Amino acid sequence: MTATATATSSSSMPTLKAQNRAVAGKGEARRLRRTGFVPAIAYGKDLPATPIAVAPKEVSLILKSERGQNTVLELDLGGKKLLAMIRDFALHPVKRALEHVDFIEVRLDKPVEVQVPLIALGKAIGTTKGGVLRIVHRTIPVRCLPNLIPIKIEADVSHLELGQHVSTRELKLPEGVTVGLPPEQTLIAVVAPEKEEVEVVAPVAAVAGAVPAAGAPVGAPGAAPAAAAPAAEAAPAKEEKKKKK
Repeated sequence: MTATATATSSSSMPTLKAQNRAVAGKGEARRLRRTGFVPAIAYGKDLPATPIAVAPKEVSLILKSERGQNTVLELDLGGKKLLAMIRDFALHPVKRALEHVDFIEVRLDKPVEVQVPLIALGKAIGTTKGGVLRIVHRTIPVRCLPNLIPIKIEADVSHLELGQHVSTRELKLPEGVTVGLPPEQTLIAVVAPEKEEVEVVAPVAAVAGAVPAAGAPVGAPGAAPAAAAPAAEAAPAKEEKKKKK
């Protein structure tokens, strides 16, 4: 197993300028979007919730970067600068345009908890024997200092036979990085392919007037249709009327 970690230096941190906003509500949000901004909020342990506005294009560039949401950035609040990360964001359900962003203040000497992509490397031996590679966790929760957040964690699966797996304890993590999953947690496995279920339909007698087997309930295979009995009883009644005439 290998894990890749690239340190984040202050010189490589992107800077995001923000505007303070005092008015909240849907009307203010629509006004901001017309002017090329989206509403956002910044908060932290020592930072009270602060309503701000940011440029959606700049935020989108950060989200599409190599580190994505795990990027440590410098948030410029009109002269006051602080280190932050994107904790959450909302997109329009149809247009998929950015509508709101949450920033959380971070410190380089305080650990953070983030999700990091888990990448499988190589071709598992078991897949050449009919097995299927199943990635149980595509991202894993890690805890470390902000400048030690791995871009991704890569796990070599080439040695896996059918029925074998990679667990949390087998990961070789960079110094200062821990995973928030149990040691025995299965992360990637080679499993047998699932068999398709075939629905079996019982044959139904299609011959009209079929006689049911002894003790067979009405409607059982081999039984005559329920409507046939009244029709059979009606025939003698018609003959009786003719004799009276």
